[in-house]
Amino acid sequence: MHQVLLTLFQQPENTAVTLRERVCSTLRRAIHSGALSAGQRLPSSRILATDLKISRVTAEAAYAQLEAEGYLQRRVGQGTFVAVRIIKPAPLRKTVGQLRLSQRGDAIVQTGGCRDPQQPLPFAAGSPELRVFPLKLWKHLTAQQLRVRGEKLLRYGDPQGYLPLREAIAGYLGQTRGVNCDAQQVIVLTSSQQALQLIATLLLDHGDNVWLEEPGYLGARNAFISAGAKLNPVSVDEAGLRPDNTLPVPRLIYLTPAHHYPTGVALNLERRLTLLEMARREQAWIIEDDYDSEFHYDGQPMPAMQSQDRHGNVLYLGTFSKTLFPSLRLAYLIVPPALVPAFTTARTLYDGHSAQLMQAVTAEFIQQGHFAAHIRYLRQLYRSRRDWLLTQVEQHLKTFATPQPAGGGLQLAVWLPPGQEATLTRQARQLGVITPGLAAQFITPQARRDGWLLGFSALTPGEISAAVEQLSKIARG
Repeated sequence: MHQVLLTLFQQPENTAVTLRERVCSTLRRAIHSGALSAGQRLPSSRILATDLKISRVTAEAAYAQLEAEGYLQRRVGQGTFVAVRIIKPAPLRKTVGQLRLSQRGDAIVQTGGCRDPQQPLPFAAGSPELRVFPLKLWKHLTAQQLRVRGEKLLRYGDPQGYLPLREAIAGYLGQTRGVNCDAQQVIVLTSSQQALQLIATLLLDHGDNVWLEEPGYLGARNAFISAGAKLNPVSVDEAGLRPDNTLPVPRLIYLTPAHHYPTGVALNLERRLTLLEMARREQAWIIEDDYDSEFHYDGQPMPAMQSQDRHGNVLYLGTFSKTLFPSLRLAYLIVPPALVPAFTTARTLYDGHSAQLMQAVTAEFIQQGHFAAHIRYLRQLYRSRRDWLLTQVEQHLKTFATPQPAGGGLQLAVWLPPGQEATLTRQARQLGVITPGLAAQFITPQARRDGWLLGFSALTPGEISAAVEQLSKIARG
């Protein structure tokens, strides 16, 4: 026993713990490992102190602590004894095959999930420029909110969202996108992906038909797959999604009409009206994902489709991840009044509510005009970076990559020679360049086209040039 305790005591420990806790940890490990058994007598505190080269006061304190925890029993005139019997758990049996998930769980896992890069790598799509974020101002507003509303912001919040933030969102969207809503229709969420999962859960049954843009956003596709929906890809051309009367009547239509993801085209007015009429006639839902409409560089963007909806068929979705910063974890969903109770109740089953403090700071940031000023600055910055990227692509990748419309957004789509995306993407990653492939955005294998999505918003002109130069090495063979 002497050697066992000495060996265990000499094993590396967290240097922040006290000497008494090291002794306690040593004795606990000896008991749990079976080196000390129930009823076994331990050395006196004097002998233990000598063996471990510690003070007797420390040894006494350790014995007292373990007696209080129930590990030891001290009998006057007899000594200190182990008081518990530790039964070692039986070894785990090897399982055959995979763990059993529900059908929904298996469908979710099979999608591969949705992950964004945690580091600002070259050409990672959809990453905002955080180096110009007004952090000092944000810190000031945060301290102000804690000082004025500190205790209230530490409590549980409204699952629909912090009312001043909902009011600020409704006012901003009405002014900039023509969205017709009030604060009672706004639901503040953690992310646009959470909004899509809520929509899929509440509005889709297994086997329901969903129309999706082809190519389209993988996050939406994964959310609808996890709900058991049947996906119907609808082709996209220079005027956006092209309605197809040969497809089954949809229960839901998912759109990115202001700036199609990933090609960048806008849905024209004629098709918007056609889809709105179809939704009215068939009692279908339209999801308008306005994920980056703040960043439109050439002319004025069309108002949101929601502003043209007269029958309550459109759910409007937006996020602060690209306009402020990703870790803020705030997004918003505008729903018809009749759906508010259902979505609010469902929200309580997910994560209850978004962080109160961040909602309060964001509301103040919008109400004081800082948000609008920040967007104006970013719009100018991103436009200059888009122009520089187009210049670099034209100069170095002209015969290799064909750029698509880039009237707005945070990334540029380019088509590549057929059948080369996988090889070229692997080579680009080896050179330290992240170039998300476009082929994966297609649902129908026969419709797939090879391409890259080149995010430019988080890159300086120098970084853009360096990244394009790396791609040009691949183009040159």
